[in-house]
Amino acid sequence: MTPQAPSHESETVRADQIPPVEDLVSDVVARLALAAHVYLAEEEKPADLASAEAAIDVASAAFERVKERLRPQDRLAITQLLTETRMAFIRKRGL
Repeated sequence: MTPQAPSHESETVRADQIPPVEDLVSDVVARLALAAHVYLAEEEKPADLASAEAAIDVASAAFERVKERLRPQDRLAITQLLTETRMAFIRKRGL
């Protein structure tokens, strides 16, 4: 089965139907931080430090791009989440 290109006629999206970029980036950052914690877990297999580091780096870069546009309480919450995630990574790596 070959993938089909999306039909632009039936799936036209208006700008007022898309959430603000700040909301999208906040969601992506939270998901990447969660993924990093899962990569660091050693349940059935060893921690995947490379994947955890990549998730943290991408989350941090995305946050840096929009942090000035976030409400102060959202900025603080994401800063704390990323700090906690980085500290978990450092502890796991043994530095």
